[in-house]
Amino acid sequence: MHGNEPCGAYALARLIKRMVRPLRGRLTLAFMNPAAAARRNGDGSHGARAVEEDLNRVWSAGALGGPGASLELTRARALRPLLASVDTLLDLHSMHCDGPPVILAGAAPKGVALARAVGAGLPIVIDRGHAGGTRLRDYAGFGDPASPTSALLVECGQHDDPAAVELAYAVSLRFLAHWGLVEPRPSQLSAARPAPEIEVTDTITVQTGPFEFAAAYRSLDVVPRAGTLIGRDGAREVRTPYDACMLVMPSYLLGPGDTAVRLGRLRAV
Repeated sequence: MHGNEPCGAYALARLIKRMVRPLRGRLTLAFMNPAAAARRNGDGSHGARAVEEDLNRVWSAGALGGPGASLELTRARALRPLLASVDTLLDLHSMHCDGPPVILAGAAPKGVALARAVGAGLPIVIDRGHAGGTRLRDYAGFGDPASPTSALLVECGQHDDPAAVELAYAVSLRFLAHWGLVEPRPSQLSAARPAPEIEVTDTITVQTGPFEFAAAYRSLDVVPRAGTLIGRDGAREVRTPYDACMLVMPSYLLGPGDTAVRLGRLRAV
């Protein structure tokens, strides 16, 4: 999806090299933005994330059917017929912020159920996306609770960390095994530890900038007290709205309209 997030591409390349074939149905492996990946220089630089705009913010009827023109929109429009035929989708990403891998399950119960089934204990984030545009995992039926189609987005770790590639590949196999497309390995049949589930209550979107955090936060850091200053958006102070507030994927590469951080709390399961 993003040119500076190579773990998904490496995982897909490994599936191709190992000649993984579905036992039933059809398996499609899609390299979403090869033009952005061609700009990557191997250091995780943000400039290779996209060519003209973020490909993971254009997945709405308004954006895809509107007058906008960019390399990413052209690519998304070309992929629409393929996506219309998909029953279930796995979208693989990595992060520039420090912190553990997470699954972004969306807001619908079907996404949370799928994350529990294939996540192998990874923290599950339940959220509604970004103010700056719609993610692929929320596109059309993927985000519709009444639709039988489903999707997961997995943040597999940090850019250019070999462990992120291994996780992307392992999650891909678990995902395929869950749907009966490949034979599960014995390790995939073992019970995973219960995954913590984090319900996002607030998404902090940069309004004016510059956005500066009050400390060097990691993803899933917990701020104990309500009212704690965690950052400033220009002159606007951003404070925690409740005790034990979890910071999900704080971003340090920001402009107006970008998500600075999600605020969440652990859900009782």
